[in-house]
Amino acid sequence: MTETETNAYDVVVLGAGPVGENVADRTRAAGLTTAVVESELVGGECSYWACMPSKALLRPVIARADARRVPGLSQSVQGPLDASAVLAHRDYYTSNWKDDGQVGWLDSIGADLYRGHGRLTGPRTVTVTGPDGGDRVLTARHAVAVCTGSRAALPGLPGLDAVRPWTSREATSSKSVPGRLIVVGGGVVATEMATVWQALGSKVTMLVRGKGLLPRMEPFTGELVAEALTEAGADVRTGTSVESVTRQNGTVVAVTDGGDRVEGDEILFATGRAPRTDDLGLETIGLEPGSWLDVDDSLRVTGHDWLYAVGDVNRRALLTHQGKYQARIAGAAIAARATGESLLAQPWGAHAATADHAAVPQVVFTDPEAAAVGLSLAEAEQAGHRVKAVDVDLSTVAGAGLYADGYKGRARMVVDLEDEILRGVTLVGPGVGELIHSATIAVAGQVPIGRLWHAVPSYPTISEVWLRLLEAYRDA
Repeated sequence: MTETETNAYDVVVLGAGPVGENVADRTRAAGLTTAVVESELVGGECSYWACMPSKALLRPVIARADARRVPGLSQSVQGPLDASAVLAHRDYYTSNWKDDGQVGWLDSIGADLYRGHGRLTGPRTVTVTGPDGGDRVLTARHAVAVCTGSRAALPGLPGLDAVRPWTSREATSSKSVPGRLIVVGGGVVATEMATVWQALGSKVTMLVRGKGLLPRMEPFTGELVAEALTEAGADVRTGTSVESVTRQNGTVVAVTDGGDRVEGDEILFATGRAPRTDDLGLETIGLEPGSWLDVDDSLRVTGHDWLYAVGDVNRRALLTHQGKYQARIAGAAIAARATGESLLAQPWGAHAATADHAAVPQVVFTDPEAAAVGLSLAEAEQAGHRVKAVDVDLSTVAGAGLYADGYKGRARMVVDLEDEILRGVTLVGPGVGELIHSATIAVAGQVPIGRLWHAVPSYPTISEVWLRLLEAYRDA
């Protein structure tokens, strides 16, 4: 019997997606030896099955939609998209599902990569089972960071596995365009993938259990996105649940709670996420396998002073950019604790992920785009803030009219009436994704309304909506 190899590090990171990479980057910058364990591709879900492929697919769709609204150009772009070119563009941005570049980056910062499945086998101890079946034991002097992300959660419908449903992974990596696509769900993945495949030639039917699309945003956001998808040819059915799914001679048949039969060539379930913690050995340290991990604002797991959970696994904000933000905070906190430095754990401090509570930004790359940061009106009221919503029709802004003929959009800011700061901002309309960072700065910086009057938007840009919102608040 061969002896199991054991290696000691200051920090062991489970998962080499953007979150794990950023934790490793921060701990290495602080001079801490760091090991990174990855069972799939270095770069993770975002690089190969989520952010990058989905946005590479969406960019031609949105560019064509914008061009069709510009006089002098619209007649030139009425034909179909070149689906093969769009898919090739997607393949380029996933590096054809090869991770050589990202492996090279890890090497450049001096982190050691271990390929294989890592499991906790006790406090500060990770056992990695490699592709050859052999085990290596890694011990952590200071911290283990769980950065394993999340996976698509499928409903418990009988026989679903035999149907071979799409999840977000198949939807972003498919090598061909299905003739008919059923999309189950109404959130971000569902709306973005419906936008993509409808534009590439699929006949899309959306089956949405709730009252509308994008339910976590202001209600008008989902209404405008649903209207646009319908105009593009998609069949959007809200208040509809799927009772059963079968595949018969290659055709998927979904039966709804209303008794309707919907047929498709593929079916995408975009019905939520689950943490990738089911086979991490959590039971060896008194935690529940498959559970989300509760953390404090420094991303340290409750009851374990050496264990951190960063990104999707803590369920605070399931967004790549927010996970990377958490990773920078966690890496700095690990380094501070390891070197005995004072922890700056107060809200907005260097070691507190405060934005997770108050200033999370998100862009949904549909047509029209939807973008939001902070709290919606309903969330602000539920949190006990005395607030007022101020709305502006984006089509009244000169820059929006120049951007596109027949521009449709809306903006809302949620104002705290006691402090006169913004609790949240929502924008929906073509091109608004690039506007959300200004709103993020206003919300995260708690910039008073009085000071925002001095932030002069350039004319004629869509960002002049800021002036219109302030005027609407003043005149209300």
